[in-house]
Amino acid sequence: MSQDYMATEKTRIMVVDGSSVSRAILTRILREEITHADVVPCESGAEALKKLGEENFDLVTTALLLPDMDGLDLSRQIRKSKRHHYTPLVVVSGDADDRLLREGFEAGVTDYFDKSQGYKAFGGFVRSFITRNSGLVGRILFVEDSRTAATVTCEMLERHGLQVEHFTAAESALASLQRLDESGLHDTQGYDLVITDFYLKGNMTGGDLLHAVRAKMHYSQQELPLLVITGTEDFQTQAEVFHAGANDFVAKPIIEEILIARVRALLLIKHQYDALKQQAETMRWLAATDSLTGVRSKRYLVDHGDDFLRDSTHQPVCAMLIDIDHFKQINDTLGHITGDHVLAGLGELLDAEFEDSMVVRFGGEEFCVLIPNAEGDAMLQRAEALRLSVANLKPAGVDISISIGLVSSADLDELVLTRFIGLADKALYAAKQSGRNRVHINLGDQIVASPLGDAESATA
Repeated sequence: MSQDYMATEKTRIMVVDGSSVSRAILTRILREEITHADVVPCESGAEALKKLGEENFDLVTTALLLPDMDGLDLSRQIRKSKRHHYTPLVVVSGDADDRLLREGFEAGVTDYFDKSQGYKAFGGFVRSFITRNSGLVGRILFVEDSRTAATVTCEMLERHGLQVEHFTAAESALASLQRLDESGLHDTQGYDLVITDFYLKGNMTGGDLLHAVRAKMHYSQQELPLLVITGTEDFQTQAEVFHAGANDFVAKPIIEEILIARVRALLLIKHQYDALKQQAETMRWLAATDSLTGVRSKRYLVDHGDDFLRDSTHQPVCAMLIDIDHFKQINDTLGHITGDHVLAGLGELLDAEFEDSMVVRFGGEEFCVLIPNAEGDAMLQRAEALRLSVANLKPAGVDISISIGLVSSADLDELVLTRFIGLADKALYAAKQSGRNRVHINLGDQIVASPLGDAESATA
């Protein structure tokens, strides 16, 4: 899947250079600059070809002049090999002569680095190159009704490490996409690319499939790229392909180099989309999380609290408002850093104790917990258990206690977040006024102490 794009396996890079000094510097820079890089140095073309015949590499860099052959000749021989026919090759040289510019493409050179930019720049160049020319990773939904054509194309794709799921009919392919979409598994188990023949037998054509993906399922060209295979070079048909929502097309008969180039470009679009989406999710998570304690932020409570409170599957809901007793004294006598450790310790405990709930840092030393399905005595038992757990917590070696105010939706006719939290706050105030280190519950018409508390709980 697309998340596998950020592969954990090492990127294998071969450095071919006849100069021992240059070879050592390039090898060291790559090992320092590129995480998870396995760099293999070679001093000659013959040594490089021998290792390339025995092992797999993701990138080859070579000097233009080698002790036993020309760098372009090495590139040509690599392109003739089955194992590394498509492996990117970068020429590293301080003199990009006319021959390199004239013959480099024909020889199969992928890119060129000018050594005059400095060795340090080489690491950044290769890192950027790897990002732009990453290995093919992805899951392909492939629709082709000709079994012969499908077999050949599947072999091409699988030869490059791609996972391919083949369908002979657009209806079956669409059903698979819809199942993933309806089950919410598109992001984790879905496809990275759809490849379909434009002309298919059956009620649905490839064009119909394109229309369904774009207009009915609303997948954008970045979220789910589409590559169309067409047997005609008619300009009108090509225009139809793009109007239907395709990212690109390849014409029959399929040439492997062209197909893989198209697939690589579209997978890069998909992977970049996934990376940006993940970044956006991370930013949303950070905005909704209190950085010190790790629990939800008050902003999250404001945005989502009412929905949580009114969710019929959560009833009855309990609001638990928690205050650290004498916290100002901890800050004044032991310092704010110690106070921060105390807050972080309590936040970690609350997250562990209330995994089923919405845990929020309400402000300062106050926390709020919205607990779903909190029935009567069970609610009081969890509050008292928390109070005792905090007494044994000793974050940063500090003895602390908490006061707790409770309110249950079962005791109220109207569920409005601000009023709900306000009632819990009144119960918290009563707990603090009556001696702290205790639990009080607001029943709507009166506030009472928890019958499960003990007389020795006061710390005032």
